[in-house]
Amino acid sequence: MPGRTHHLITGTALSADGTSIAYDRSGAGPAIILVQSAMTDRSHPTLVAVAAALAPWFTVYNYDRRGRGGSGDNQPYAVAREIEDLAALIAIAGGSAMVFGGSSGAGLVLEAAVGNPAISRVVAWEPPYHVDPSAPELPADFGDRLSQLVSDGRPGDAVELFMTAAAEVPSQAVAAMRADPSWAAAEAVAHTLAYEAAVMGPGNELPAGRFASVTQPTLVLTGGNSPVWMVNAGKAVAAAIPRATLRVLDGQMHNAAAEALVPELLGFFMIS
Repeated sequence: MPGRTHHLITGTALSADGTSIAYDRSGAGPAIILVQSAMTDRSHPTLVAVAAALAPWFTVYNYDRRGRGGSGDNQPYAVAREIEDLAALIAIAGGSAMVFGGSSGAGLVLEAAVGNPAISRVVAWEPPYHVDPSAPELPADFGDRLSQLVSDGRPGDAVELFMTAAAEVPSQAVAAMRADPSWAAAEAVAHTLAYEAAVMGPGNELPAGRFASVTQPTLVLTGGNSPVWMVNAGKAVAAAIPRATLRVLDGQMHNAAAEALVPELLGFFMIS
């Protein structure tokens, strides 16, 4: 019942390639799976807060994508493996689930939803497809460059490249971040940045034709204070999906507050 305290239960799902996927489960009711963005894991404060807010009505699975936190990372990587990871969680959840994805995690959720009746409803927060000339221009081999930097023993440079080129963080701000003790956590997941590039595809080009096959009810969310190119990406994604609705959250940027996301998720996921 709403208002009850719901304790976390930690478990693991075994993906098709044998990779162990760690998750926290909370709450009771229909299943919702939360899919994180780049450089985060299931301990991210926004995801933790969203899970806690949804738990009175839903069974919420907040998991570590492969290569992060408590999850394994069998090689070689492929986007299909991440879709299998999500399928393993859906199986544990009873064979059907609603799914929320943020940023590149939204791209993963949309890819997973194509032709997949096990995913019943989708919420995509600011999938960063590039549909506007003002979007950052990424080289076609962006993922390869990120991988090479990590292979060369330069994970910090990989993080810096991703942040400045894809996330548009000013280089001066990144320099300050590199001096902070928290930078070590970013370097620890630097190898997964190439995974994000693979999920989004070369140049973050919107696969509008493929997304026309997403038949689930879909809610696309974007922030009113986000860059114009990101708002336009949300509009394009919603236009490509037959049963999609677009909502712009006033005052929010790409790192949206849980307090802004939760009412939208509750309203959408509670529709039978």
